[in-house]
Amino acid sequence: MRIVVALGGNALLKRGEPMTAGVQRGNVKVAAQSLAPVAQAHQLVISHGNGPQVGLLALQGAAYKEVDAYPLDILGAQTEGMIGYMIEQELGNLLPFEVPFATILTMVEVDPDDPAFQDPAKFVGPVYEEAEAKSLAAEKNWVVKPDGKYWRRVVPSPLPKHIFEIKPIKWLLEKNTVVICAGGGGIPTMYDPQKERTLIGVEAVIDKDYATELLARELEADLYIMATDVDGVYLDWGTPNARKIECATVSELKAYDFAAGSMGLKVEAGCTFVRKTGKRAAIGSLADIEAIVAGKAGTIIENR
Repeated sequence: MRIVVALGGNALLKRGEPMTAGVQRGNVKVAAQSLAPVAQAHQLVISHGNGPQVGLLALQGAAYKEVDAYPLDILGAQTEGMIGYMIEQELGNLLPFEVPFATILTMVEVDPDDPAFQDPAKFVGPVYEEAEAKSLAAEKNWVVKPDGKYWRRVVPSPLPKHIFEIKPIKWLLEKNTVVICAGGGGIPTMYDPQKERTLIGVEAVIDKDYATELLARELEADLYIMATDVDGVYLDWGTPNARKIECATVSELKAYDFAAGSMGLKVEAGCTFVRKTGKRAAIGSLADIEAIVAGKAGTIIENR
């Protein structure tokens, strides 16, 4: 099978952990142990989150006052290289030497008229106490919003329209390469409304699950998996009546209301993939990835 896996941010950095290279590498090593059996048996494409890493680079850049801060599209490109390198190395340490890997810097087109630019809502960077977040917002001209009991910076999150590197990704898969691409939802780009056929970067972050859904669809993947830190999609999450959805159709899932944050986006992305391709999507724990591929774990979304 051709399988596309979107790694949640927890695969790289768990909430509250220090953002050191060693901590991130340790988490990637654990993720690689789950992904290695899948890579041995199937064609594998991996995407990943990058919110904390982009936020850290932004803060590090802001500390150097001699130049203007680098924009989010460039920071996104930097994190794709950094995280892809770690995934390649740790997964390569577990697979046969002859298995090829490639990390692709992936530009993704967005619409300059996307309404997301009027309502920034995508969390990036570390968490702060409310007072510190509001102080940073005033100092750096950020928009900040509550994220659970903490506060974080938010930026626009427009929908993905087109993946520019889709052809070379397909070429690599034809050679049975494990491909890491579309990290953090890809590098946000758009065509300059003032200049014909001129591509420019955008101060935004594309949702990883939406971008990876588009990637999986254009690659004609057989299965799209969103790997996260819970074992599936739950109804009445956080209550004594919480119960896991083992398997559901798109229409069945549409009958429920899920939190507007991460899980709601994952359900919507999975349903879009299934509706437009007729193939399977799944949401579940990275630790259960082999069982998810076999249809025996996670929440499976089917077109039946």
